[in-house]
Amino acid sequence: MAIPLSPSRRVGDFIYVSGMVAKDFYVGDFPTEVNSTLDRISEELAKHGADLSHVVKIGAYLSNSLLFGEFNEVYAERFGDNRPTRTTVVVDFAHSNVRVEMDAVAYVGS
Repeated sequence: MAIPLSPSRRVGDFIYVSGMVAKDFYVGDFPTEVNSTLDRISEELAKHGADLSHVVKIGAYLSNSLLFGEFNEVYAERFGDNRPTRTTVVVDFAHSNVRVEMDAVAYVGS
C-alpha cells in the first residue's frame, strides 16, 4: 500500500518536504544516515528548482538524545553559515532501525 502523502509540494514561493529518512533506514554510522536523509531532502527540493540553501526551517526527529552531538556536526557541515531555523525532538520511531527523520520548508522567493 502506498503512503497517502506527497513527498514534496510547492505552494507559491514555498516548498514543503515531507519527513524523509535515509534511503537504507540503517546505513551504518549515524553521520552517514544523517547525510543520506539530507540528500533525500535535496533530491525533493531539486524537483522544484531549489537546494539546501533555500531551506528556512527543518524539523528533526532523533531516536535518542545521545545522537544530538553527531547530528549537530553533520547539520553544521551541510548548512554552513546559512543555517535554517530548527526544531529537534526525540521520538520513538515505528521502524526500530530509523534513527533520524527530517522534514523541511524552503523559500524560493526574492
